[in-house]
Amino acid sequence: MNPATALPDALPAVPPGQRLRGRLQLILILAVVIGPMILASAMYQWRFWVPETRSYHGELIGTGQTRVDLGVVGAEESRWQLLVTVPDVCDAACKELIFLARQIHIGLNRDTARASHALASAQPLAPDYDAELHREYPQLSRYQLQLPAYGEIAGEAKGAQLWIVDPRGNLVLRYDATSKGKAILNDLRHLLKISQIG
Repeated sequence: MNPATALPDALPAVPPGQRLRGRLQLILILAVVIGPMILASAMYQWRFWVPETRSYHGELIGTGQTRVDLGVVGAEESRWQLLVTVPDVCDAACKELIFLARQIHIGLNRDTARASHALASAQPLAPDYDAELHREYPQLSRYQLQLPAYGEIAGEAKGAQLWIVDPRGNLVLRYDATSKGKAILNDLRHLLKISQIG
């Protein structure tokens, strides 16, 4: 056997200080990788350090319900939508929400083309108001609202409601007639900013 190719009988000894440093580096790497997962699991399990604040103003609809589930008939919109639902007679609060939906749509400025505004009513509107909508709100889409389906999702909500609907028809946020237009506009702008669709 050639001595030049012979393997050494033993590896050189590692100094104790270098061995300790190697172990500390391994523990540090494991802590950086696994630590956040353990912390997140503990926060979820025992509900600590969970922020109580939220960044939206309406009621979040996170159940996967759609515009069709809400009882809106004939809607084929593929953009973000400000949808006003009217289960009863369209009173002053209802008219204010319809006006607000249009103003929010206009307020989107350069993103106006990414959204629309619509009305879904269970009953025919008063003839004079209906004529006003046709004249003053030419871009307002109009749909029929089926009350049995609407009641299952809207629940105890009374009167006209404004919904933000995503381009796939999913309900995202709901607002009542007391909601502020600026808050709704801010919510919609945020959704458009982070959206990968529409």
